[in-house]
Amino acid sequence: MASPAVAMASALILLSQFQVLFPAALGGVVCEKLPQDLCAFAISSESKRCVLESSQRADGETTEYQCRTSEVEVEVEVGRRMKDWIETDGCVSACGVSRDAVGISSDALVEPDFVAKLCSASCYQNCPNIVDLYVNLAAGEGVFLPDLCEVQKVNPRRAMAELLSSGAAPGGAASAPALAPLSSP
Repeated sequence: MASPAVAMASALILLSQFQVLFPAALGGVVCEKLPQDLCAFAISSESKRCVLESSQRADGETTEYQCRTSEVEVEVEVGRRMKDWIETDGCVSACGVSRDAVGISSDALVEPDFVAKLCSASCYQNCPNIVDLYVNLAAGEGVFLPDLCEVQKVNPRRAMAELLSSGAAPGGAASAPALAPLSSP
């Protein structure tokens, strides 16, 4: 028979796994409490996106990753917010995203293979969280994702040309202006 300490430790492990798998049952998703492998594409109980951030440790050689709450609120329809969401492995795979993604960026939208996966029926029709994220990222680049997906189905090269002409490409119109070099005193 197991000792009381072993039984208590087993119960705590089971409880912590339950909280990760069913966050709403125990008070909701808190980004800062999520493990690194569940952070990207998660949504907190406050309807804010969780984001994986990296920073250098004091030794300068080791990168540390932490899950943080962003200020980006998730509203999939007017008045309907998503919350307490841990993205499924099925959607991560179907949409071609990575749980190791650091930050939130539209960079992947210039990759034809990524856009094909994002616009596929298995992603676009079944993964509202990821689609919502990229609808908003594309809009920030001046692109309407549903239109891009329609064009991508018919002519993937034309879809990329339209996206690149919007300025979404690195160095395009939507890029940040270059900083002038500092003059020496």
